[in-house]
Parts: sequence; C-alpha cells; structure tokens
Amino acid sequence: MKHEVVEIERRLTGVLQGYPALAIAVSGGVDSLTLATVARKVMGVPPLIVHAVSPAVPPAATVRVRRHAEAQGWELRELVAGEMADPNYVANPYDRCYYCKTNLYGTIRTITDRPIASGTNRDDLSDYRPGLKAAAEHGVVHPFVESGIAKRDIRIIARHHGLDCAELPAQPCLASRVETGMPIRAGELDFIDRLESEFREALGDRITVRVRIRAQGVFVEVKEAIDETLAPALEEKARRLCGETDLPFRAIVPYRQGSAFVDAG
Repeated sequence: MKHEVVEIERRLTGVLQGYPALAIAVSGGVDSLTLATVARKVMGVPPLIVHAVSPAVPPAATVRVRRHAEAQGWELRELVAGEMADPNYVANPYDRCYYCKTNLYGTIRTITDRPIASGTNRDDLSDYRPGLKAAAEHGVVHPFVESGIAKRDIRIIARHHGLDCAELPAQPCLASRVETGMPIRAGELDFIDRLESEFREALGDRITVRVRIRAQGVFVEVKEAIDETLAPALEEKARRLCGETDLPFRAIVPYRQGSAFVDAG
C-alpha cells in the first residue's frame, strides 16, 4: 500500500508542479479537498482555493471547507456563483449541470486569471456530465484526470494525508435530487439537506442517503439495509419534515444512482 500511494502521488505531483499557479474549485467533497491538500503541499505557488456558497451546497460542505482551510493555511475565497438567478438552471433541464458550472467558472474567472482546476477524476469521464462541457469552454484543467487517477486512488491519498473526508460517500449537489424538469427552489433544497442530515444522524455519516423530489412526492433512498427497528422512526422523521412543506412523503426505498435524472432522449 505504501508503494501504491507513493506512485499515485508521484504522478499527481508531476502534473501539479507543471502549473505555475492554480485556482482550485473546492466543493467540500473528498475529491476537491484532496486535490487542494496535495496542491498546497507540493506547488511552489500556493493555490487559491475557491468555494461557492449556494442553496445547492450543503452547509456541512461549506463548514468542512472552512475547517480544512484553517487547518492547512489555505488562501480561501468564498463566492456566490449566481446560478439561482439563471432561468436556464432553475428550469432544471437534463443539462442543468452545464448551466451550474458555466455560472461557477465564469464567476471564478472574475476574481483570478489563474488556470482553474477541478476535482474531476478518471471515473467521472464514463458518466454523463454536462458540467465537463462548461469546464472545457472555460479552459478548466483536471489534474486527477491528467494523472490517470480514479476515485479509489483519491481515497488512498486522502487516507495517507489523514483527511477526515476520506470515507465520505459521494455528495453531488442538492439540486441533483430534484427530478429533471421540476424547477429548482431554494426552500426545497434546504428541505432536502435537513432530511438527509437527520437520516445520516440516525444511520451514520458514511451511509449514502438521497432525498428525491419527484412529481409523485418525496422518496428517501438509502443504499444500505435499514435495521427494521429504526425504520418506523425514520419514516416519522420524513413525514414530519414533509409536513412542513407541500411535498407528500411516499416511501423509503433502495438507493439508485442518478435516479432523479430523466434523459431528454
């Protein structure tokens, strides 16, 4: 394992040191946090770390970024990308992520002329990610992809550096929980975050939980099997929070990746 992490970091360090300076977009997940950590250690010019605060970003992710920034001495800039003011984004089309990233990278470009780097990794290239089109249009670089690094490798690096985010499950933005074609509303994103937080408090931080808002109502997806003694209390949590909205609770169901996405084709 030691040899493996040395080899992975050797490749990543070589790529990072090929850039004179970077502005790294950090969402608060394991990928971008790990990239920022390594870049801060190996680059001659410390990277500028940029974090977008948005209704679609869980508050816990922002807290996580701030904590790492303080512990590691990052130069952190927080900004509002403004995607909620973009009608193309709010309409939640199948390529919503394109408009999200267009707003993000365009806003970052207003505060720095450094190359912008993302935490995209090799595994992401096999998925439908319209945000990569926006990245290409803004000249965004992807050091993990250049290094041939996948998600598994990133977790190895994160553990090697003792990062508390190493075992975090994937956490795409909260807007990804809303069924394609249903408008994105800040209040509903807050509801999603609150309900997911309550489930993770009961089940553990490493459990994959998705609160899906669909035309039929709210479904809570959980990847791992739930202890039958906990199920009634979890359903009550879901009904209670749904009762504070006009969204009907439907069921707790098994997790399916990207199940709120409806392909335009």
